[in-house]
Amino acid sequence: MKKFSILSLILLLCCQGAILAQSESIFNGKDLTGWTIYGTELWYVEDGLLVCESGPDKEYGYLGTDKEYKDFELTLEFKQGADGNSGVFIRSSIEGTKIAGWQAEVAPPGHNTGGIYESYGRGWIITPDPELDKYLKFGEWNEMRIVVKGDLVITYLNGQQMIRLEDKMIGSATGIIALQIHSGGGIKVQWRDIRVTELQ
Repeated sequence: MKKFSILSLILLLCCQGAILAQSESIFNGKDLTGWTIYGTELWYVEDGLLVCESGPDKEYGYLGTDKEYKDFELTLEFKQGADGNSGVFIRSSIEGTKIAGWQAEVAPPGHNTGGIYESYGRGWIITPDPELDKYLKFGEWNEMRIVVKGDLVITYLNGQQMIRLEDKMIGSATGIIALQIHSGGGIKVQWRDIRVTELQ
């Protein structure tokens, strides 16, 4: 029995190692290799952090991956300064600064961080319970995790599940991951440790 338990533990650790090995960093901490800027708002790297900041036009702006993703788990950390209204788009496409897809909201307190919004479509699809807003640490580092598998989308904020959604329109799509900066000016958000694990 002891030999079997040890063998099972070894196999479990090997499997976990294989899963972890699939995790890919998509921000190198040095430059925007692998990403494309859409719009005139500011995207740059400073002290190893990815920064988005309102530019003189104060319009919407996006930073999208060059690669498309279907089923994946995305983890990242963000820190909001000033207004901090931003978001993370999944399975999306962009022409100019018009984006078609679904956004996991990143916003100031009281504005549905972790909810799912469909741009140029249905608008808000699902918002978190207002009680969960307490998990947002405005002005500090937060961890967001987004799981996208088939029709299923789940978002987590600092370890707390914010929403769980099954949606056939999302399920039928494939596209890029994109970070957003909202229009209006006065916005600054920092990002780090952006990683994707593609799911089979």
